[in-house]
Amino acid sequence: MSVKGIRRGFTLLELVVVLTILGAIGGTIGMLLLRQQRFYRGASELLYAREGVRDALELLATDIRGIATADTVRLLADSAIEIFSNIGSSVVCHGVAENQVGLPPALSSGNTLTSFVTQPDTGDLALFYHASIANGSHWERHRIAGFGPRSPASTCPSPSAFASADLAADVHAFQLTLEAPLTSEVALGAPIRFIRRGRYSLYHASDGDWYLGYRRCNALGASTCGSIQPLSGPYRPYSGDRSATGLLFDYFDAHGARLGWSSSPLEIARVDISARAESRQHLTVEGRAYTPADSATLSIAIRNRWQ
Repeated sequence: MSVKGIRRGFTLLELVVVLTILGAIGGTIGMLLLRQQRFYRGASELLYAREGVRDALELLATDIRGIATADTVRLLADSAIEIFSNIGSSVVCHGVAENQVGLPPALSSGNTLTSFVTQPDTGDLALFYHASIANGSHWERHRIAGFGPRSPASTCPSPSAFASADLAADVHAFQLTLEAPLTSEVALGAPIRFIRRGRYSLYHASDGDWYLGYRRCNALGASTCGSIQPLSGPYRPYSGDRSATGLLFDYFDAHGARLGWSSSPLEIARVDISARAESRQHLTVEGRAYTPADSATLSIAIRNRWQ
């Protein structure tokens, strides 16, 4: 009696068929993953470009919208603007001396009389508001000679209307020293604005890309600015073509007429900013070269145009 052998394993033909099917499935999955990778890469690069445009407009809009008078603009150019931007505010709490003023602290109750985006220093200006029958209402401008924290008892003593016993132990007030004495028209309680001169511009960095940069400039006199600091980017390169340049400033008067670069800053009623950003990466989509890019334009009205 014979017993047939039991067949085990696969034939060569079956292995070839299985491997072929697995290869086709693996190739299909690989192509899908590659396309997904390209899609997400393109989407991320597009978002990167959009963020660059949004950052430029938000940064510039905040300072330009905060311009209190048009004479705080010091430079008009197609790819740069130089302005005095607000960095803080307070009130006159106490006259320490002819050229020294005490400022109140932030009260623990939340009534903030003194607030700073960044603390003023000797390179900034202080503007004191006052109104008189003879001269009308205006801001009295002074260069800051010194600024520092002091105890509330010395800068805002109890006889002052702005003093408060509701202060935390670690709260400090401020003493402001000016290069010239205040006039007699500045009274206790007068609002104070602190402004800093700076220049925003499109510049070519050492890495070959173009960025929005900021330079701090001297408070008064001819413009002298420090080293540039990148804020956002990259953007398209500077170009004389208004429709292609990475960052464009347009200036308009109250009638909507475009102003030239040599126009008086007192004529400015509106500033239009156009930002055009593009990705560092060049992608291929369906066989075609593609560089993710985005652009936007924002119009900003100058607030309180006259002194």
